[in-house]
Amino acid sequence: MKLKTMLLKMESNQSIREDSAKFRGFFANKFNSYLLLHNHLGKHKFLYKYPRIQYKTINRVKVILGLEEGINVLQNIYNQCDQIVLDGYSYQIFSKEIVLKEEDFGISSENIKYKFLTHWFALNEDNYQRYKNYNYPERTDQLKSILIRNIMAIAKTFQYFVESKIIVKTDLKETSIKFKRKDMIGFYGTFQVNFNLPDYIGLGKSVSRGFGTIKKLK
Repeated sequence: MKLKTMLLKMESNQSIREDSAKFRGFFANKFNSYLLLHNHLGKHKFLYKYPRIQYKTINRVKVILGLEEGINVLQNIYNQCDQIVLDGYSYQIFSKEIVLKEEDFGISSENIKYKFLTHWFALNEDNYQRYKNYNYPERTDQLKSILIRNIMAIAKTFQYFVESKIIVKTDLKETSIKFKRKDMIGFYGTFQVNFNLPDYIGLGKSVSRGFGTIKKLK
């Protein structure tokens, strides 16, 4: 099948140093009538589904990815985001670039290699405890299993039936990441899988905040 994607790149008069979570917060507050920009239902309730809009920092450039119905929201706000205010500081946006695509999504007849452009936030509290107690081969198998589940979750979101076994090879290293002011374990590196995924889509936890962003390697 095909997935419609829209990449909105925004460049300011100076480097925007604040992280993607604050970038997301700005749009959530400024355009709070659009549920897909923040997924907050109110009264501490959230829309628990794979985010159609994801905020990222790639090569120091702020990027917003829209998927399927998220594209319409980005098109609606495109002309209203010439200034971004983060932590009380105003950034003037002097350049906006839009890339619209229809990308292959689903089982592939060959392995495709991807690189994590941002750290993969793979572990939750439960599987982190298991990860700590595993040896290296067991950790590798656990991460492969989690990666497959991440892909399966996206497939379910877009109503794609996975008819063949997903096979993954990984070359990943641990790193430290900050999440809500806490130190967590993340991963970076590459993986190969027999599945087509759009460039810049996120895998794992907190993809709306920019974690787990991937890109195909030629």
